[in-house]
Amino acid sequence: MTATTTREYTDTDLDEIFRPVFDRIAEGAVRRESTRELAREEIGWLKDVRFGALRVPVELGGYGASVRTLFRLLIDLAAAESNLPQALRVHWSFVEDQLLSTDTPAREQWLRAVADGTLVGNAITEPGVGAVDRYRTTVTEVDGGLKLDGTKYYSTGSLYSDHILVAADRDGERVSVLVDADADGVTQHDDWDGFGQRLTASGTTEFAGVDVPADRVLGAGYGAPGRTYSTSYLQLVQLAVLAGIAQRALDDVAGWVRARTRTFTHAAADLPREDPLVQQVIGRLSAAAYTSRTLVLDIAEKLDRILDRGATDEALLDEVEFDVARAQHAVITTVLDATTQLFEVGGASITSERLRLDRHWRNARTISAHNPLIYKLQAIGDHVLNGTDLPYAWSAGKR
Repeated sequence: MTATTTREYTDTDLDEIFRPVFDRIAEGAVRRESTRELAREEIGWLKDVRFGALRVPVELGGYGASVRTLFRLLIDLAAAESNLPQALRVHWSFVEDQLLSTDTPAREQWLRAVADGTLVGNAITEPGVGAVDRYRTTVTEVDGGLKLDGTKYYSTGSLYSDHILVAADRDGERVSVLVDADADGVTQHDDWDGFGQRLTASGTTEFAGVDVPADRVLGAGYGAPGRTYSTSYLQLVQLAVLAGIAQRALDDVAGWVRARTRTFTHAAADLPREDPLVQQVIGRLSAAAYTSRTLVLDIAEKLDRILDRGATDEALLDEVEFDVARAQHAVITTVLDATTQLFEVGGASITSERLRLDRHWRNARTISAHNPLIYKLQAIGDHVLNGTDLPYAWSAGKR
């Protein structure tokens, strides 16, 4: 059981708790990438130190961290293993929803469960037609109870989680339901075939007659009309992943260059680390890591203010939605450029499979494709020129 405490945790306290775990996770990153080994054990290490309870109040057994502190640690975790913050992306918004809930008994129940180590995955996106019209995954009443049926794709993190937050249709209304990951009728597949972020457990999930207790129907959830904090929040997790990728790429390549003595006859210096052209590439990587980290933490501070005020201030919601949309362009282009250019520091040997430095670009490219930048930039331009509202929640599918 979670010990109840009133202790306040400083950033230094949290670093002392989580840094050794992140370092341990980082040690196996290249091996897992090479073997496509899901990070189940590493998720277990995070559960052991109650990483998922960062935002849970201390009186309910959590750490009481700010949103900014959470995102600072997500960047650090992404630097150790970029798959894991993405795998936990919806877990964080689930916790925020509980913090905002006015249903005190349910709120306390779920926050204490999270403090005990519970993790929540998601099953929102659907293949084919998708949810452009409505979700094909349904909640229906059968013999006085509720049943969940349907198929979901990109069920990020669900294979690592205790519960799955499922977006479904109930008589024409969008609802979110929370089901146990090991419930009868739930079948999960590790069939995500992207060339990057391979270990996010983003496969297909099937639901066949899954029992849904009435208290597990949690409301409208993703896709409901109107302004919400969650769109910017979920996008910011992806940008935190990119910031972490940039930091790990910098660390990996700088370490490789420092140890390298081999160079070219026409190079500007005898050692690569003293070559001004190589130094320029490292400088670009460093700038990418700094820029992306700074933007993520700046927006996280704004989310702190929004959530502290109940996430109902429409002007603040519009401001942070606009900021994260613009930051998406800045971070994506900067990190993709830097993780491409890093190969300029050292000939064919830097492409060695043993190093797996290509994983940085592949992972960055993959996560950057989740919310296509061309549509984001168009929405920004339309907003600037015509005052058109930014799209808060959207669905993908056949129109």
